[in-house]
Amino acid sequence: MSKTLTIAQIKKRLAEIPTEEEVAIFQQDERKGVQQALKSYFNRLAKEEERRLKHEEMLTYERQYLAEGFHYVAGIDEVGRGPLAGPVVAAAVILPPDVNLLGLNDSKQLSEQKRKTLLAAIKEQAISIGIGVVEADEIDRINIYQASKVAMAKAVENLKRQPDCLLIDAMTIEQLPIRQEAIIKGDQKSLSIAAASVVAKEYRDDLMRQYGQAYPGYDFEYNVGYGTRHHLEGIEKYGITPIHRRTFAPIKNMI
Repeated sequence: MSKTLTIAQIKKRLAEIPTEEEVAIFQQDERKGVQQALKSYFNRLAKEEERRLKHEEMLTYERQYLAEGFHYVAGIDEVGRGPLAGPVVAAAVILPPDVNLLGLNDSKQLSEQKRKTLLAAIKEQAISIGIGVVEADEIDRINIYQASKVAMAKAVENLKRQPDCLLIDAMTIEQLPIRQEAIIKGDQKSLSIAAASVVAKEYRDDLMRQYGQAYPGYDFEYNVGYGTRHHLEGIEKYGITPIHRRTFAPIKNMI
């Protein structure tokens, strides 16, 4: 049967969902093109299984707390601690027990296109999403570490469904009287935190694109506030803007 099909037809079938019988028949086909197609097929299956196992592993914390009787477990993460300009943004995300977000990981490890695809899936599946934003002037007033905590607290307060347990990337939020667990590298270990990482990253990037239009000359739409060469050249040429963090070097030395 196999050799009655062209190599292109076999590749097309392998790209779909072939039966075990079909795969067994294709394996007996000695044509080089078929064997290469099978190798790609098995590699794809291995990667899919790896993603599935990683997905299951990243639900460990959520399932543990749900098993203990907690009802709504929120993952929390923030982005924007290091930039010279723009806000720090936090997100809180509550996912359902039957969530399916294969491929989700720390936003820093994902391409922009992959983040956007996952963001749409997160928004579709999440029980609730909250965003918290702390602007540059507040960061200067209370410092970036405290501002990150305030942004996280705001994100939790903006959830439509209030959580009874928080999973946070390497921090605790003392002002919230809710059960919490700080997880080192949490955006790589908890699906809820990874989801929050993606939501916060995309939200802040969109804000910085808007600031790029409001304040041309600093390349905010590309550097999202980080101190790139073009950004620093913009500061030297045009001065600082209302969204610059005055307590951050080298800006504080330029005022």
